[in-house]
Amino acid sequence: MGKGAQGEANGSVDVSRPLKEFTWDEVREKTTKECRWLVIDGEVYNITSWARRHPGGTKVIGHYAGQDATDAFKAFHNDLNFVKKYMKAIHIGTLKETQKEVKPIEEDFRQLRQTAEKMGLFKPSVLFFTLSMLHILFLDWAAWAVMYYFGTGWVPYLLSLIFITTVEAQVGYIQHDFGHLSVFKRSKWNHALHYFSLGFIKGASPAWWNHMHYQHHAKPNVMDKDPDVRLDALFVVGEHMPVEVAKNRKKSMPYNWQNYYFFLLGPPLLFPVYFQIMLFKFIYSRKAYLDLLMVIIFFIKFFYLFVPLLGVGGSLIYYFSFRCLESHWFTWVAQSNHIPMEINHDEGLPWLQLQLQATCNVSKSVFNDWFTGHLNFQIEHHLFPTMPRHNLYKIAPLVKSLCEKHNVSYVVKPLSTAFADIVRSLKHSGELWYSTYQAFHASSS
Repeated sequence: MGKGAQGEANGSVDVSRPLKEFTWDEVREKTTKECRWLVIDGEVYNITSWARRHPGGTKVIGHYAGQDATDAFKAFHNDLNFVKKYMKAIHIGTLKETQKEVKPIEEDFRQLRQTAEKMGLFKPSVLFFTLSMLHILFLDWAAWAVMYYFGTGWVPYLLSLIFITTVEAQVGYIQHDFGHLSVFKRSKWNHALHYFSLGFIKGASPAWWNHMHYQHHAKPNVMDKDPDVRLDALFVVGEHMPVEVAKNRKKSMPYNWQNYYFFLLGPPLLFPVYFQIMLFKFIYSRKAYLDLLMVIIFFIKFFYLFVPLLGVGGSLIYYFSFRCLESHWFTWVAQSNHIPMEINHDEGLPWLQLQLQATCNVSKSVFNDWFTGHLNFQIEHHLFPTMPRHNLYKIAPLVKSLCEKHNVSYVVKPLSTAFADIVRSLKHSGELWYSTYQAFHASSS
């Protein structure tokens, strides 16, 4: 192997030599941690070493190894010219001209993105985000003030729980905006407010959120890549996971009853138990000291305010109560858009098809927009994650028209139907697991 080939395999590129031409067959072979390539706009990049330094995390970029990452790249980055400066060192070649053909669905989607840019839909409203943050800060103060001024009887206590649960749910939406870089043009301001909202107000880790959420957006509902569907310890979802789990003779849970125990093990425990464990495990394993500092500040603030009112034990009960309520809010909203949809292994689909098969919308209304943080337009958010959420409804008709042109299903549901479909899909997947498990168990007996 020559020096040039060795350099490519190790991820270090000699930028002085002429760029090579590659075929898709060559690119698709480079999917291991030892050698990973991907394609953006017909150009080939060696991400083997860069993946470890990638600001979005190793996995999110690694999930596109051996594939065309053009639309994912444009979806996640606001300032493409700035990012491309870092790409020169890992640019190793170009696809052969005969293999640069763009599919019609990809070409049309890229034209739609240009249309959205011309319409100014990536420009945030200062007023919208200012009012959103102010209503969060007001309710955060009110959650403490109602008990401070009126005592800790049942009425002020319950009002306080309602206020702080609303704070935690709504700050979850605005931190989501900062995390997707959709509020400020300059990334550093988004990052700063991300730490303030998710760290100081919510008591969680922005680095952990980025690690989990960007993977979800890169490959939604893709088994082994989207962390949101790595659920087989408790649940099986979709059409494919139940069959695979059953064939592997896995019976860690009575999955055929999962539509019932979901109400006990799902929404009530996601935030108070699972996320708390994952959060501190991530901070410890990644040595995320800034995130740890923000979480510590959150708990200092919380106990300083509420221990004088409720005592230590009462404050802990109050804490886990609003975490449980917040968990219900988040779980039903987040899962309604994805769990009832297609869940499968990575098929390398074009961006539009990938996002639409894994995502559905909830009908628009003033309440639904507020209650879901505008993620009732989940389709549009997944297609354009950096678009400010108050503009998502404006691009929706054009997205729907494009889907109709390419015969891609565009699903919109009432909020109640979307919630009910979570349970219905769990029931169907559980029954599929049970019938498959029974069949394989009987045949091997």
